[in-house]
Amino acid sequence: MGLALQYKRECAAMRKAAIFIISLIFVILIALIGVIMFDRFKKPTHPPERATGEIIKLPSPSFISNTSIEQALRQRRSIREYKDEPLTLNELSQLLWAAQGITAPPKYRSAPSAGALYPLEVYVINGEMEDLPKGVYRYLPREHGLVKIAAGDRRAALSQAALNQDFVRQAPVVLGITAVFERTTVKYGERGIQYVHMEVGSAAQNVYLQVESLNLGTVFIGAFHDDKVMEVLELEEPEVPLCLLPVGRK
Repeated sequence: MGLALQYKRECAAMRKAAIFIISLIFVILIALIGVIMFDRFKKPTHPPERATGEIIKLPSPSFISNTSIEQALRQRRSIREYKDEPLTLNELSQLLWAAQGITAPPKYRSAPSAGALYPLEVYVINGEMEDLPKGVYRYLPREHGLVKIAAGDRRAALSQAALNQDFVRQAPVVLGITAVFERTTVKYGERGIQYVHMEVGSAAQNVYLQVESLNLGTVFIGAFHDDKVMEVLELEEPEVPLCLLPVGRK
């Protein structure tokens, strides 16, 4: 009887130990899942607010034109020579709306974005425009406006950063598209990097087609020193430049 009782006690102790270990493993698994889910769906990061000045409202974009999508696609070419003429605010408004403008409130934009997370930012490097002082501006899609980042004509410095491509300096306006990758990778992991590069292609193509509709010209530039472009645009990590789009009259 003594041995049997001892055996029962040992079995009970072993069951309790097994239950404890299984419970501990279960708790650890739940905690790990919670950490993974929190990291996956936590609020996306945003670039630091580097300008808090007055918002410059842009003219409302137009939603009709005399150029069909088919015509714009057929005629689209990369243009590297521009007339020495300024652009208008109406033209700039249309270009920025095409790149990242709001098409369905409160946030849906003209270019597709994985998970509607919108990692892209658009900048205007203005050297010669009507009714807009020379400087660097960030586009605000929800306000359809601009906020000033820096004063002065920075096209020469931007041209140097872009391996001395002269048409960057000669274009009256250059659009710079940047990205905060974490806005997308926080949900999609490393795969989100590819999604961001897909998105900048979509936004740039929108600009190409809009430029054709306005009888302007542009060219997609990806050859530049990232750190030097960041200096010109006064970017701060984690925001990085992806492309430049000089725009001018053909």
